[in-house]
Amino acid sequence: MTVRSTEAPATEAVLPTTDWTAVAEEIDAYGCARTPRILDPAECRAIAALWDEPEQFRSTVDMARHRFGSGTYRYFADPLPPMIQALRAAFYPRLLPIARDWAERLNRPAPWPDELDDWLAICHRAGQSKSSQILLRYGPGDWNALHRDVFGEAVFPLQVAIGLDRPRTDYTGGEFLLVEQRPRAQSRGTATLLEQGHALIFTTRDRPVRSSRGWSASPVRHGVSAIRSGERHTLGLVFHDAS
Repeated sequence: MTVRSTEAPATEAVLPTTDWTAVAEEIDAYGCARTPRILDPAECRAIAALWDEPEQFRSTVDMARHRFGSGTYRYFADPLPPMIQALRAAFYPRLLPIARDWAERLNRPAPWPDELDDWLAICHRAGQSKSSQILLRYGPGDWNALHRDVFGEAVFPLQVAIGLDRPRTDYTGGEFLLVEQRPRAQSRGTATLLEQGHALIFTTRDRPVRSSRGWSASPVRHGVSAIRSGERHTLGLVFHDAS
């Protein structure tokens, strides 16, 4: 099954209904925030079904082979399927104000233009020209080690994971994990169950947190707990391309 281009505008229209002020506040508090449902079950199944269309992907990664955990993920090839492209383009302008605010707090450059295509052009000039959009599949016993999706110097500080299956029905376990190293303190963990069709926005590399000296960059990594039963598919949207 191929995601049709006629499906893309409907998904893009859903995002403005999200309370983005509340999303920004939750990300500030926890490093991640959930959205309302943005994909219906049929759209989720259609995206998951792309796994069986190898021409849609540029590479496949066996996580156990590379000691990334256990399971498999695939990087979409360019051009992206219309639904994936629409989702990425719709999220970028909503996340951009948060990214710029974080850069200001940390006294860092904010190199992200208003348009996603302009930002991707910057990535390409930096040698990052490969698609970074990911479809992940986990089976019983699979898991994802804590990591960061950073592929070079050009980095967007937020990314998105969208659940494509029904937790507690299609699979058990498989919580999304976020671990943050707080300044001069022990690490703090957050576990989130990804509901089907809902998105989780989370920190890519680090984020600003208050400290006794003002704002400090708190390093963050993410992963997935072990799948206990069933099969879990996730769509990953990354807003910088890969090298």
